[in-house]
Amino acid sequence: AQDVAEMLDSTTEAVEELLRLARSDFLSRQPSRDNRETPPPGSHLENAIVSKFVSAYEAADVESLTALFTEDVVLSMPSLPFEAAGRAAVARFCTALFGSGRRYDLVPTRANGQPAFGVYARASSGVRHGTGLVVVSLNGDSICAITRFDRFVLPRFGLPRSLPPDWNAGK
Repeated sequence: AQDVAEMLDSTTEAVEELLRLARSDFLSRQPSRDNRETPPPGSHLENAIVSKFVSAYEAADVESLTALFTEDVVLSMPSLPFEAAGRAAVARFCTALFGSGRRYDLVPTRANGQPAFGVYARASSGVRHGTGLVVVSLNGDSICAITRFDRFVLPRFGLPRSLPPDWNAGK
């Protein structure tokens, strides 16, 4: 704190107070766990939530998607300075995302033990181009956080950068 205070031409006390406020703000933005358990990986409950999420996302059904969120859901994009906190804010983001008419396909994987999906934008050619990876954090029977990573992480999860036109022929 002393080094930072010197760099900012401030006092150590002022820097420590700013740190305290920043920590408090950070903790207040974290989704609550409401003392509910995270469903075990592959459990019936996890599979049911994931299935509803995929159906709603691929159909661009913002109402059904929003129904899956906790009141204090947080959407973040670590590669960008973007965060939306609360059901209404995340719903507005989803409305804007799907409002352009773009549609997406999701390919399941896991990240840090959590359900995750490669997100692929549908193109008129039939090819689906990878746009990113979405990790979903669950709280009981709801989604409490969505974290979106850039498309460059897809190969790290064994996912291709794009999907061929016939990719979902067996769906």
